[in-house]
Amino acid sequence: MFALPLTEDAELRPLEPWRAGEFLAHLDRARTHIAPWVSPSFVVGDLDSARAVLQSYADRWARDAGGIWGIWRRGELVGGVMFVAFDTASGVCEAGCWLEPAGEGHGLVTRAVGRIVDWAVRERGIHRVEWRTKADNARSIATARRLGMRLDGTLREVYPGPAGRIDIEVWSVLAPEWRGVRSDAGEHRAA
Repeated sequence: MFALPLTEDAELRPLEPWRAGEFLAHLDRARTHIAPWVSPSFVVGDLDSARAVLQSYADRWARDAGGIWGIWRRGELVGGVMFVAFDTASGVCEAGCWLEPAGEGHGLVTRAVGRIVDWAVRERGIHRVEWRTKADNARSIATARRLGMRLDGTLREVYPGPAGRIDIEVWSVLAPEWRGVRSDAGEHRAA
């Protein structure tokens, strides 16, 4: 197992199926906070479903088609990042994240996404990293901007939602852009 430091008291680690109990406890703390922003299939409510979510990402990892990592702060799982999709043949992937309130305000998501994007671009040859978010998710949009992503456009009324159909913004960064503003450690350099 590995752990990558994000801050003095936070690290990024694989979020594997054997951690389903810890994942479920985290989701119980995060559920109402993240439910408006993530897929309902992600915000599960029992141990078997939590294990199934983590197993689906383990299976994607085994197929080289995605992956999931947890963010631990002071030893407690507070969120995570993932590749929802990962296609080396086309050179395109989609990154995502979630975070419970206890993890907010520390730059953890930006650092964690930066780590996985840097790996995807530098190690795996990914050319385009996408970030898809609901058009009214200000925190997610701010993260995309901090990562140097550009707004490609809005997919209008893509999914049904409780208050009507949902618009999705598509943000992206291309490998040359990423390499141009990132150091070897994946940290943002001042322009």
